[in-house]
Amino acid sequence: MSITAERRTTLIGEYATHPGDTGSPEVQVALLTERINNLTEHQKVHAKDFHSRRGLLMMVGARRSLLDYLKRKDHRRYETLIGRLSLRR
Repeated sequence: MSITAERRTTLIGEYATHPGDTGSPEVQVALLTERINNLTEHQKVHAKDFHSRRGLLMMVGARRSLLDYLKRKDHRRYETLIGRLSLRR
């Protein structure tokens, strides 16, 4: 259900804006998206797991906040990111 260290490193390398970048909005959104996708699959099997559902909703809210921030600061980066992650909006 959680992200493996190798997958995390791959995502950070793929979405980093400069070498050594681990905290940019792009990286944070990519990591949250990966966790959200994993938890969504979990919810399909375990529909009554309400504790995980709450965590999923909190992650979706956090990702939305980061995307709103990125949209305010640099709309081009926002458009590129949602295109790369295949997010609606």
